[in-house]
Amino acid sequence: MNGSTRRDRATLAVVVWAVLVSQVLLYPGVEDLIAALGAPSGIEAGMWFLVAEFAAFVICAGLWGALSDAVGRRVPLIVAGALGGALGYVAIAAAPSFGLSFGAVLSLRALCGALTIGAFSLSITMLMDLAGGHGRNMGAAGIAIGLGAAIGSVVGGRLTTVDPLAPLYGAAALLLLVALLAGTVEDRAPGERRASVGAVLSRLSDRPALGVPYAFGFIDRLTAGFFALVGVYYFRDAFGLDAAAAGVVLSLFFFPFAVLQYPLGVLSDRIGRFLPVVAGSMLYGVAIVAVGVAPGLELAAGLMVLVGVFGALVAPATMALVTDLVAPEERGAAMGGFNVFGSLGFLTGFLIGGFVADAHGYLPAFVVVGLMEVSIAVLALRAVRRIAPDPEGPEKPAPDA
Repeated sequence: MNGSTRRDRATLAVVVWAVLVSQVLLYPGVEDLIAALGAPSGIEAGMWFLVAEFAAFVICAGLWGALSDAVGRRVPLIVAGALGGALGYVAIAAAPSFGLSFGAVLSLRALCGALTIGAFSLSITMLMDLAGGHGRNMGAAGIAIGLGAAIGSVVGGRLTTVDPLAPLYGAAALLLLVALLAGTVEDRAPGERRASVGAVLSRLSDRPALGVPYAFGFIDRLTAGFFALVGVYYFRDAFGLDAAAAGVVLSLFFFPFAVLQYPLGVLSDRIGRFLPVVAGSMLYGVAIVAVGVAPGLELAAGLMVLVGVFGALVAPATMALVTDLVAPEERGAAMGGFNVFGSLGFLTGFLIGGFVADAHGYLPAFVVVGLMEVSIAVLALRAVRRIAPDPEGPEKPAPDA
C-alpha cells in the first residue's frame, strides 16, 4: 500500500468526519433550534425537522452514486454537494430574519439534505475505490462517522447554549472545509466502462444479494435515528439534562463507536463478515433495550458505551459486505443504494421512535427498536452466511442470493 493511498484514505476520512459533524451539530439542541426557527413545541416538530433532511437523502443518495459511476468522476460532485449544503445551512439560519414559516424552513432543510448526501455518500464511495482491504477502508469510514457524530453531539450542545442558530453556521463552515479537502484527493473512479445513470441502476437490480447488507444498514441507521431524536428527548426529560449534557451522553455511544471502527473493520477482513454482522447486531439490540430499562443516569450512560462498542462491530463489516458484492464500476451506485436504505432507516427511526414514545412512553420505544435490531440478525442469519466471502480467499463479488 503506497503513501498516496494512505494519504487519500486519511483525507477522505476527514471529509466524511466533517460532513457528519455538520449534520450532528444540530441534534442535541434540536428542541431549541426549531423553536428559534418558529416551530410549534413538542417532539413532533423536531421529528419533522429531521425527517425533511432524510427524506431528501432517500431520494437523492442513489442518484448521486449512479451519476458518479456514469461520468467516471466523484470529486467534482462532492465539491458541488458540499458547497450547496453550506449555502443551504446559511439559508436556514437566515429564515427567521426573512419571516419565513416553519414549513418553508422544512423545504430548505430538504434541499440542504439533497445536496449534502452527495458529499457524504460519494466520499465513502471514494474510500471504496482505494486498495488495501474493504474492511480497512470501511473501518476508516466508520471511525470518521463515529467521531463525527461524537464530536458533533458535544460541540453542537455547547453551541446551542450560546445561540440556538449557531450550529447551523458551524455546519456551513464545515461543509466549506469538505469542498476544499475533497479537491486534493485523486479521483480513482473507474472511468473505462461508463454507462448511463439508468444503466448503472439497472445493473444493481440484478444483484439481489445486496438486499442483505442494505437490510442491516436500514436497521442500524434506524437505531441511530432513534437515538438522535428520542434519545436526546429521553435523556433531557428523564434525567433533567440540558442540551450540552445530553450531547455528552450521546457522545458516550459515538466515541467507542468511532474508535473501534477501524480495528473491527480490519478484524472483519481476517475472520469474515458473518460474526461481526450477525452476533454484533444481536448484542447491539439487547444493549439498546438495556439503556431504556436502566433506572439511573449513571447506568444508562455506561450502557451507552456498550451500545457504541457493539455498533462498531456491525457497521464496517456491513459496509464492507456491499463492496464485496459489486464490481468496481458499480460502487458509487451500490453505496448510494446503501445510503438510501440507511436514510430510510433514519426516517423510520425518527417516525417509529417519535410516535411510540409520544403514544406509549420512552421504554416501549427502546424495546421496539432494540428488538428490531435483534430480529434482523435472526432472520438474515442464513443469508449472511451464504453471501459473505471467505476471508481466506480473494476479494471478489459473491454469488447473488
